[in-house]
Amino acid sequence: MAKALENKWIVLCILALTWGSVFILIKKTLLVFSPYEIGALRMVISGIVLVKFGLPALRKMSKETMIWVGVAGFFGNFFPTFLFPIAQTQVSSSMAGILDTLVPVFVLVIGFLFFGIKSKLIQIVGAVIGFSGAAVLLYFSQTSAGETQFLYALLIVLATACYGLSALIVKYRLGHVPSLQLSSGAISLWLIPSLIALTFSGFFTSFESSPETWEGIGYMMILGVFGTAICGVLYNKLIQEVSPVFASTVTYLLPIVAVSWGLLDGERFTIWYLLGAMLILIGIYLIREPKKKPQHVPR
Repeated sequence: MAKALENKWIVLCILALTWGSVFILIKKTLLVFSPYEIGALRMVISGIVLVKFGLPALRKMSKETMIWVGVAGFFGNFFPTFLFPIAQTQVSSSMAGILDTLVPVFVLVIGFLFFGIKSKLIQIVGAVIGFSGAAVLLYFSQTSAGETQFLYALLIVLATACYGLSALIVKYRLGHVPSLQLSSGAISLWLIPSLIALTFSGFFTSFESSPETWEGIGYMMILGVFGTAICGVLYNKLIQEVSPVFASTVTYLLPIVAVSWGLLDGERFTIWYLLGAMLILIGIYLIREPKKKPQHVPR
């Protein structure tokens, strides 16, 4: 198993299958818990899983490194963990999965604006096409009730921007920190704030033992342990060993998984969803990194 995890493509598929299933799991947990309970509980569960590794790792870090780890944890874990369930009170899991594919586009844009990473013309064209696809999805996410769903869909776009920023911080500010120490340290730093948020969400005062509640807890365990803790370590490892752009191309496969779950659950999928998804994926393809030159040492 450890040998298989050294293969970047196997890791990429694991991430796509796991994260592609996150949206349907959030949808199911929303039947039992509020968005704020879901976000906080997911972070608490993943924090409990990783705190054993996180606290020793944090003790070894310099103050500057710890600050960057905290920032990466906020944008890569804490904040988006709340944004997605809030958005999915109005947005389908299929739509959420498709919009999540914007991560590589934001990696390119934020990298150019704030990290001095130069972009080629073809990559800029790809970013424009990707944002055009998102615009199609956002426009057709509106309902007869007005712009409510549109505004909630924007929360997912904001979450993908957060993921893009976090990926760049991991690559260019935290490349010297091993992936397990990085992920566990980042989530451990946000464990106490997550516990506070969980307390104020009313989770402990309104908890009622029932089959539905425990089923929701089961979904939350999958989200926290696999979706955040384990896959977070694998994702950061992929960013550090390959690149943030390659790692973020997990979104090529992610929407296929998310839409498949949505269709099985009876969600609507229109031609406009397909058009938006295709435009985003074409954009991601254009902004991908060029292939390595032959003189580079092969894997």
